[in-house]
Amino acid sequence: MAENLSDLRHLFLSDVPMMDVRAPVEFGQGAFPGVVNLPLMDDGERQKVGTCYKQQGQQAAIALGHALVSGDIKRARIAAWADFAQAHPHGVLYCFRGGLRSQISQQWLQAEAGIAYPRVIGGYKAMRSFLLETTQAAAEECDFVVLSGSTGTGKTEVIEQLPQGIDLEGHANHRGSSFGQRTTAQPAQIDFENRLAIDFLKKRARGHARFVLEDEGKHVGSRAVPLELRQRLEQAPIVYLHDTFEARVERILRDYVVLQCADFIALLGPEAGFEAYAARLLASLDKLARRLGGDLLLRVRAVMQAALDQQQIGSGEALHREWIAALLKRYYDPMYAFQRQSRTGRIVFEGERPAVVEYLQERRELR
Repeated sequence: MAENLSDLRHLFLSDVPMMDVRAPVEFGQGAFPGVVNLPLMDDGERQKVGTCYKQQGQQAAIALGHALVSGDIKRARIAAWADFAQAHPHGVLYCFRGGLRSQISQQWLQAEAGIAYPRVIGGYKAMRSFLLETTQAAAEECDFVVLSGSTGTGKTEVIEQLPQGIDLEGHANHRGSSFGQRTTAQPAQIDFENRLAIDFLKKRARGHARFVLEDEGKHVGSRAVPLELRQRLEQAPIVYLHDTFEARVERILRDYVVLQCADFIALLGPEAGFEAYAARLLASLDKLARRLGGDLLLRVRAVMQAALDQQQIGSGEALHREWIAALLKRYYDPMYAFQRQSRTGRIVFEGERPAVVEYLQERRELR
């Protein structure tokens, strides 16, 4: 039998391929990046075994599990495990606690396919705890800088080019604003937290001890920033990014109109994709109804609808600049100005992108 693994740090730093033998419903509630779910039992089988365990005890539940996963079902699952193991000879498998399910999978793989494959001691629970501790340790031990700035200044682009940048929006698959929802769904909260922790782990292993994160607040879309990290960011120094109004309008036009429309069309096809994109844009505007007020919402919505009509017939995206500019002037810029005023004492530097990037890169070397 292959030697089982307990070095959780190595698993994540080395991107060791992992096979998760938990049921699909468990996998959907939280997993790790790149992991493949090849369950020992499907959701229905797991539910039956769980009920049997509660009513009749462990031995009866084990017997039922072996009866449910037998014959062709058993052979198919072992074949899937064998394919994974042969494709990833240096990988591992795990279940929830590193107990019976991963042991059975490991034993069957050895007995039926002749493959000795290691399992993770402590399983998913141990790895999840390790990653929670990783984020907590980073929040306690590292220094942080918050990158702020008005809507459309390209804060995420700056974060992406910094080796010590932590891209919360990327991990949450959301741009962070009312218009920030992407064509694909956000990860589960646990998945978001796991991705974030692994990012911290890898960057700290490369020697970084001061991180730059975008000014996000409590949530990125519907995903909550871990409390211990958010509390640190609420006290961290702020670097404020500036750009011209015209450049901000063009960046928003590119990200939320041109690229978002292309993403929907690539996913759903030209007709359905455009309809979904238009509906998403209008729904995003409607989320601001209470803050904009009825009159302004109606005016901006009329311009947005006209811009979408023009875009749909192939007349370009130029009219979209009007509603973008209106929202910046009437809503986003006043909101950011108010926030900035309340945090003036925390601003340690401000400027346009080249100066901000240079400052943040130099600041990385101060520690």
